Amino acid sequence: MRFSLGKWLLPVYSALALIFLLIPIGYTFVFSFNNSLKSNVQWVGFTFDKWLHVCDAQGVCAAFGTSILVGIIATVIATALGTLMAIALVRYKFRARSAISLLLFLPMATPEVVLGAGLAAQFLSAGVPKGLVTIIIAHALFCLSFVVVTVKARVASLDPALEEAGRDLYGSPGQVFWRITFPLLLPGIIAAALLSFALSFDDFIITRFNNGGVETFPIFVYTAAARGVPAEANVVASAVFLLALIMVIVAQTTSAARRKRLAKLTL
Repeated sequence: MRFSLGKWLLPVYSALALIFLLIPIGYTFVFSFNNSLKSNVQWVGFTFDKWLHVCDAQGVCAAFGTSILVGIIATVIATALGTLMAIALVRYKFRARSAISLLLFLPMATPEVVLGAGLAAQFLSAGVPKGLVTIIIAHALFCLSFVVVTVKARVASLDPALEEAGRDLYGSPGQVFWRITFPLLLPGIIAAALLSFALSFDDFIITRFNNGGVETFPIFVYTAAARGVPAEANVVASAVFLLALIMVIVAQTTSAARRKRLAKLTL
């Protein structure tokens, strides 16, 4: 049997790339069990105390709670506005529709430092004090473009005949939307909301320009990095990663089970 370089090169490269991407996550997870006192740079010993008393480190749980709060509110605002904008851009014709569609890509292509500095300047000019509200507004505006692009693709894939069938059955516009359009758009809306929340929770640059004295989890980690990120912060990061992994596994398992049921019904 001849050795095929192309047959083995891509799997090996993919495996190495995956390992390279998972090294920081593995480091974070391992050092969440480090029995460190102040600095969490060197391994001291194994302990479960950091997981059992994660809020003992000052500011960890407060910063994490702030990030969750900002992420949820910003996600709700961005998802609601972005879904309406996506439907309008796909289903209706109006002036400057093409220009608006083009401009929606600008926040995605613009460096975050430019967007964060611009929003900070706007808040300063308007006399709005920086704090939790300015962070939420900045995150909602930043995530809005991602929501519109994600939901817009879902709206464009819908078959208008399904909504026409609902209207033929004497359904009101509200009934057609909530019983036909919205359920069909729901997977795209959920995907956009999850993406929006992840972007908001992870953001540092835009938050740094507009936070005032409010400390989110990324800012807490950045501030603590000068003296060594506490192991409790690694615990929070590891827990978030594990939760996301569980959600993906559950979603994939549920989707596979649903496909099997549908396959059996069609037989």
